[in-house]
Amino acid sequence: MLTLNNVSKSYRIGTFGGKELHAVRGVNFTIDKGEIVSLIGESGSGKSTIGKMILHLLSITSGSIVFNDKDIATLRGEELKNYYRKVQGVFQDPYSSYNPIFKADRIFHVIHDEFYPDLMMSAWNEKVHTALEDVGLNPQHVLNKFPHQLSGGQLQRFLIARALLLELELLIADEIISMLDASVRIDVLNLLATLQAHGLSVLFITHDLSLANYISKNAIILYHGFITEKGNTEKIFNDPLHPYTQMLMASVPRLDGKWKAPSDQDSSVVSPHGNGGCVYQERCPYAFEKCKETPVYVEVEKDHFVACWKV
Repeated sequence: MLTLNNVSKSYRIGTFGGKELHAVRGVNFTIDKGEIVSLIGESGSGKSTIGKMILHLLSITSGSIVFNDKDIATLRGEELKNYYRKVQGVFQDPYSSYNPIFKADRIFHVIHDEFYPDLMMSAWNEKVHTALEDVGLNPQHVLNKFPHQLSGGQLQRFLIARALLLELELLIADEIISMLDASVRIDVLNLLATLQAHGLSVLFITHDLSLANYISKNAIILYHGFITEKGNTEKIFNDPLHPYTQMLMASVPRLDGKWKAPSDQDSSVVSPHGNGGCVYQERCPYAFEKCKETPVYVEVEKDHFVACWKV
């Protein structure tokens, strides 16, 4: 369904654009129909940049993103509009997606006017009610309300319902539950799992390892725009092989014990410009001379890839 082929994104920064910031570096992965893939990494690792490139909100510096055998960089006009019928995004802060002076369900009217202008309002209202019920909302309780009258969880479900009103095949879920109460998070995750069972594909962007482990079959570990480890979620979590993945796993709080320092790894953030080689070498306790070269991916077992010279 969706394939990223050696995708990179860089920006010119500094005085007169004299420096280059590599936000995403040679990323390759695939999302199949009805699959949830978690994209995991620290803040600033390039997760949202990848999501925005898939949504055609940012241009690609090099490489290609192919959706249903079509390079999305070539989409214009009606083709791009049809793409947005099938690919939508929901982002971290639900409140930022609404104008506080309008009622929250105005987002449904925008979808109607843009994509279904010829559909009778009676049929459209029925379609809206069905979408709201599909995401666990009672239309009578949530329609005709202003954003401040609804909870963050309800607003996030509104946005998912908006996406479902289209012929949705792929949802980019970018930190969609990080601002929600813990009691609401599991409901939204279970909603995504239900939608997946009906054929929806999801790129679940998160920095929370436990959420990724709960929701996804496959996972991608990203550091400074470079994929350090990818493959089956269970295999990665049960046997993390890249030092960065190991550090992330060691940092997860546990209910059965008190906090302990995870390791002697330096937790300071290094410059994303780098001097070539492994992007993690300045933090890695195992770094050696070979790490000055960019590592290649090794399939250590079926559906488990690692980019590390130590493996």
